[in-house]
Amino acid sequence: MTELEQLTALCARLGAEPAQAATMAAQLLKRAEQLAADRQIPRTEALAYLLNLVVQGRNGEVPPAFRPPSPEGGDKRG
Repeated sequence: MTELEQLTALCARLGAEPAQAATMAAQLLKRAEQLAADRQIPRTEALAYLLNLVVQGRNGEVPPAFRPPSPEGGDKRG
């Protein structure tokens, strides 16, 4: 089984329709290559990072890096 097939199966197990799972898997692989090059990290590390984001998103979690900044000191209008 190829890496693309494995990722497609994973995306399907996470709830994606077959065509959507294949698209997601291809995009994950492409983005992992980009991240690895941009951050100068191993491709496997980049892919693990992306898969973690996918799983968190599937579980309805917002990763800290994607949360809006919290207002410091609350609302100072007034």
